[in-house]
Amino acid sequence: MSELAFSAPSERNKQPILGQLQALLPAQGRALEVASGTGQHVVWFAQHLPAWHWQPSDQTDEYFASIHARIAAAGLANVAPPRLLDVLHEPWAALDSVDLIYCANMLHIAPWACCAGLMRGAARHLGPGGRLVTYGPYLEDEVPTTESNLAFDASLKRRNAQWGLRRREDVEAEALRAGLQLAARHAMPANNLLLVWEHTVPASRHDD
Repeated sequence: MSELAFSAPSERNKQPILGQLQALLPAQGRALEVASGTGQHVVWFAQHLPAWHWQPSDQTDEYFASIHARIAAAGLANVAPPRLLDVLHEPWAALDSVDLIYCANMLHIAPWACCAGLMRGAARHLGPGGRLVTYGPYLEDEVPTTESNLAFDASLKRRNAQWGLRRREDVEAEALRAGLQLAARHAMPANNLLLVWEHTVPASRHDD
């Protein structure tokens, strides 16, 4: 392909997010990235967390060529080929237990039902001690919303009535229904949050 798909926000935020992951994660493990997009995040994380094995995924294969090219250019052996994964298609097919599920900037550009799908899938596929990490802009009851996030929310809803910034408290409620609880909240640059979710009960309770 002549040119790789590129996301400027992903390029800006990949290092701050990596810093949080390095502080959070053990030395090695298995990770699934949901909604990988251009693949900039998964390739960056794999380069700097080489003892982790990464599985990129997305709802469509639109950017899979760019992900393949980035993996090849970086010479990475710890990233699997991208695979199709729609969080609304449950159960997620042919997916083993993982230690980390990472999902950035999906919830506000997807129907609200995708939040419940993500939480249920994470509760099912995270192994003991595993974590779901979500990243992006949120609304919060106790925190004043910045003008930039309000404008972003309005622009999203103009583009698609099913999109928009999600209340962190609503996301927490969906997580609890699925068996996950909010374990950590990290304020990030550009008015984003990195949220860490864990099982509310031992993972074996979620096995089908």
